[in-house]
Amino acid sequence: MKILREVVITILVAVAVFALLRLTVQSYTVVMSSMEPNFQEGECIMVNKVCYRSSDPQRGEVIIFDPPFDSQYPFIKRVIGLPGETVEIKEGKVFIDGIPLKEDEYIMAPPNEPMPATEIPENEYFVLGDNRNNSNDSRNDWTVPRDNIIGKAWLIYWPPNKLEVVKHYSYPELNEVGEQEMMVSHSLGVQLE
Repeated sequence: MKILREVVITILVAVAVFALLRLTVQSYTVVMSSMEPNFQEGECIMVNKVCYRSSDPQRGEVIIFDPPFDSQYPFIKRVIGLPGETVEIKEGKVFIDGIPLKEDEYIMAPPNEPMPATEIPENEYFVLGDNRNNSNDSRNDWTVPRDNIIGKAWLIYWPPNKLEVVKHYSYPELNEVGEQEMMVSHSLGVQLE
């Protein structure tokens, strides 16, 4: 009887741990080449599913999401534009509110198609693939609703020789402009909204 009780307890603990893991992290397999050179088709990644319960996605983060149209699998893309911002693509560069992003470090090649200035709706995100010229992304007249975001890419774990924590990028050029605006507003005694 004691052995049966221990087996039942072990099974219950295993089920509880499994359920907890499924609520916090999940595994996904990359099925397309839209995120090359950073993610290759067939690689498996772990996704943090709880990080966005207490904070919003940030620019430069790689997210997994259900696209806002019928698809048999979730998408993986990089967050480029945040709610309320204006995104434009011209001369092979992405502009956020008129400021060009420095993206040479992680994209396959500069985008070869321009895109007119587009304002991102509230609670939605503008996403692009790192393989800019071979990606179904927000340039195709869709953005990602906040509720569609599954989580943040965290770890590439397969194949074993590719094991690494996923790199997320920041954009100091946007922070510098914001800091300059703050300094001007303080010297003028006005507050920017």
